[in-house]
Amino acid sequence: MIEQDFATAIASAAQAIRRGDVQTAIAGYRRAIGHDPSSAMAHNALGNALLSTGAADDARQHFERAAALDPMAPELLLNLAKACRLARDDAAEEAALDAALALDQRHFMARLRAAELHERIGNPGAAALHWGAVLALAPAAADCPPALQPVLDHARAFIADHINRFEEAVRPALAAGRAAASHLAGRRFDVCVDTALGKRRIYPNECHGLHYPFLPADEFFDRSHFPWLASIEEQADAIRDELLALLADRRDAIVAYVQQDPGTPHNKWSELDRSTRWSAFFLWRHGERNDAACSACPVTAAAVERLPLADIPGRAPTVFFSLLESGAHIPPHTGVTNTRAIVHLPLVIPAGCRFRVGGETRIWREGEAFAFDDTIEHEAWNEGPDLRAVLIFDTWNPHLQDEEREMIRTFFVASDASGFGAPVPKD
Repeated sequence: MIEQDFATAIASAAQAIRRGDVQTAIAGYRRAIGHDPSSAMAHNALGNALLSTGAADDARQHFERAAALDPMAPELLLNLAKACRLARDDAAEEAALDAALALDQRHFMARLRAAELHERIGNPGAAALHWGAVLALAPAAADCPPALQPVLDHARAFIADHINRFEEAVRPALAAGRAAASHLAGRRFDVCVDTALGKRRIYPNECHGLHYPFLPADEFFDRSHFPWLASIEEQADAIRDELLALLADRRDAIVAYVQQDPGTPHNKWSELDRSTRWSAFFLWRHGERNDAACSACPVTAAAVERLPLADIPGRAPTVFFSLLESGAHIPPHTGVTNTRAIVHLPLVIPAGCRFRVGGETRIWREGEAFAFDDTIEHEAWNEGPDLRAVLIFDTWNPHLQDEEREMIRTFFVASDASGFGAPVPKD
């Protein structure tokens, strides 16, 4: 009988809600609770009806009771948080939202209400944390309801402003130490702070071949590791002249850099596959010297042979002119092994060319060489009007000791001789 009376009262109240008769609905839900005080559903329904009349304190009591009766339902805690918000009880609202998130850290509405709360009460760090979660949990752009878009726009604007304010607050305290720091220490510290501020990310090594452990994952190696860079830079003009002569007389020797095996599925390299948009003239490839190519560029060959190149029989060094046509883009990718450093000597650089390694983008400058770790994601653009040309070669990772280099050589020689090792990776 009690169950029937409870069901009748709930049904009557629901009909009253549909008619817009809130007071009759409130009376019906109260009768239902009288028949079954342990019904979380009835307490929640009564709380919602009371809340629609502005009776936030009364509604809150029933939401609290509903949440106590069904402690695993985050939606009940969200209703409680709403009542607390309308009652202007910030601490109770925060407690309800924290309880909801303790049940489900990925609850979108709990994150959204927490972000709004902390922004409203002037707690920017917590607000930014929750707004960031809102953006991470939001539907993809194609599936995002139009009504949600202004909320996401606000989240992005808040986080951007928060980062700027955060930076303005901490930079003055860092200025003196930063000014006194060495180039290497200052560069690393700048990345540290930018990462803490959320302005950039730190990219790990991703090796498609041998990954040597515990080497620093540095995007651009500090120039102090390569005191011989000046010697190759001194030859930049003569090397450029040889390249220009090569472009005029030996175009047939220049090959597409990307040459995928037949049957390779469509991928990010397909646009450049066997295309001269990115081409190369190899002087050394996989450790083999191309005598004819070196004879065509004797100054370049002699200058390179004086350098401490990576030297692994059948694998390194590789030395080539890299040619990127106007409008071409080399997509983000990573290299084979972090045991090497890749050196660029820019030779012909029209305006509009740039090169990104990890979180740092640089502009090539003719005659100014640099070294980078190509197992950190990198990409290149030529948005200029003319061909871009760079001399590229590989040297050892400067953080390897001499004995490590020798053991790496021995490993590859033994691996190749065994027949069990992986074949030489393609560029």
